[in-house]
Formats: sequence, C-alpha cells, structure tokens
Amino acid sequence: MADITRRLGWRHLRGAPTAHIRHHRSGALVHDGPGLSFWFRSLTAALSEVPVDDRELAMTFHARTADFQDVAVQATVTYRVSDPAVAAARLDFSIDPDTGGWRGAPLEQLGTLLTETAQQHALDVLARTPLAEALVDGVTSVRERVAAGLAAEPRLPATGIEIVAVRVVALRPEPEVERALRTPAREQIQQEADRATYERRAVAVERERTIAENELASKIELARREEQLVDQRGTNARREAEENAAADKVRAEAEASRTVRLARAEAEAAREVGEARAEAQAAWLRVHADVDVRTLHALTGTRLAENLPRIDSLTVSPDVLTGLLARLGASE
Repeated sequence: MADITRRLGWRHLRGAPTAHIRHHRSGALVHDGPGLSFWFRSLTAALSEVPVDDRELAMTFHARTADFQDVAVQATVTYRVSDPAVAAARLDFSIDPDTGGWRGAPLEQLGTLLTETAQQHALDVLARTPLAEALVDGVTSVRERVAAGLAAEPRLPATGIEIVAVRVVALRPEPEVERALRTPAREQIQQEADRATYERRAVAVERERTIAENELASKIELARREEQLVDQRGTNARREAEENAAADKVRAEAEASRTVRLARAEAEAAREVGEARAEAQAAWLRVHADVDVRTLHALTGTRLAENLPRIDSLTVSPDVLTGLLARLGASE
C-alpha cells in the first residue's frame, strides 16, 4: 500500500520498490514506474498500484480419482505481474488518493483465476488416475500438469501475469481411507519390528548360551586342575611322609646305636669299676688279714669317729662309766 501524506490541499505519494505506480492526470499518464515519489492533487489524479514482486498463492481443493475416491490437493503457485500496464488495464488496481489503499480486490481476482485454472488441470489428471497410483506418483504428475496448464493458459499473459513456480505439497485421501491404507503398512512395520525383536532375543539367548558354555567349560577346567592339584598335594604329602619316616628311621637307628654303645660303655665302665673295687677290697682284706685285733678295733674306732657327727659336749653317768671300765678291764 502506498504511503500518502497531506500538505495544504496537496498529496504526496511515496511508493515501494516492489510496487509499480501509474499516475494519470486528466487522462494523461504522468508518472509510471516502481518506487516513485511525487506530489499530486487528489481531484485530478487517477492512481493505480501494481505489485511486481513474487507472490505465493496457497490453494487447497478436492478432487476425485478414477476409482471414485476423494482426495485433497494442497498446492502453491508462485507468480508475479510481468506487465503492470496490462494488469492495471485488465484488473482494478486503482488506489484511494487519500488512504493509498486499493479500491477493489485485484489480488483476490488473480487468486481466483489461478486457483480455478490450476484446479481444472489437477482434476483432469486425477480423474484418470487410481487412488493408489495418485498417492504414489500423483504429486509429480499433478505438478507437471498444473505447471503446463498454467503456462498454456492464454488469459494469464493477457492479464500480464507470469507463472514463476508450481508446487504440489500433498495429496491426502479421506481420513478413513488413509487409515485403511496405513493399516497394512503399519502391520508390516510391526511384523518387521517383531521379527527384529525376536532376532535380537535369539541373538541374546545365543550369546547367553555361549557365555554359559564358556563358564561351564571354565568350571570344568578349574575342577580338573583342582583335581590335579589335589593329586599332586597327595603325592607330595606321601613323599614327605616317606621322607620323614625314613629320616625318623635313620634317627631312631642312630639313637639306638648310640644308646647301645653308651650302654656298653657304661657296662664296661661299671665292670671295670667293680673289678677295681673288688681288687681294692681284696687288697684291703689282705692288708688287714695279718693285723692284730686290737689294731683293727682302734682303726674301727677311728673310722667311726671320722663318720660320727660332731659332739659339742658329753655327759658320762656313773652307770655308763662303770660299764665302760668293766669292758676295758675285761679286755685286758
């Protein structure tokens, strides 16, 4: 929309670079071009503003396929006004000199023209296409047919319109039909998912079985080695016991031999001592055999005195002294 300001009965218009302004005054073209800025009088001016930028028109319409199924077509047509003079002559792009807004609805007219033309060509191609084929390849075929139809439409160049691009966003069947069509695919996907789950479980079970077998094999090998260890320990124990027994036997034999030798030595020593004592006693007897009895008594008393305990004091009673003197007298 053009920017119009008021100054003392004059109007000033400032247009955008993407808007083509046409200014007629008293039937004569005064200003013509995009992005203009000028003063004018509202009573004598006839203004029109034609947008020359690319415009996108979104459209949605329903069609019926060859097997009588309803589908919704979503498309977008990009267009621009290539000849603003022709467009301003064919459509009402005039603007109010006070507000700068369009007096009519030219873009709506263009939208209706493009929508009806595109819909006509889309219906024509879908009417000869089954639903399954339309859902698979319908977007491409509809886009090509609509683009070709709009390019060949004579009314568009006559109106100064140029088609830039045509895009078909989607072809959607009715919700019930779409759900019915999705069911086999969903079931197949679910089957694939179930099969993948079963395969993962089978792989997991196989891995667990392998792990269990490895653990069992490890336990068996460990048990076998423990058995070998026990056998080796038993062998070592037997060998150690045999060696200890042999050592004990050797020690016992050595101790017995030493004891026998010691006993023999002690017996020999005792025998020699006995013989020596016997010889001493015999010599002693031989020495005293020829000695007087009184001498023997004296020796006996001396020996007895040597072996008696020490006497600190001696009390001699008359009876003891009388008996002793009697014995001495008798001996004389």
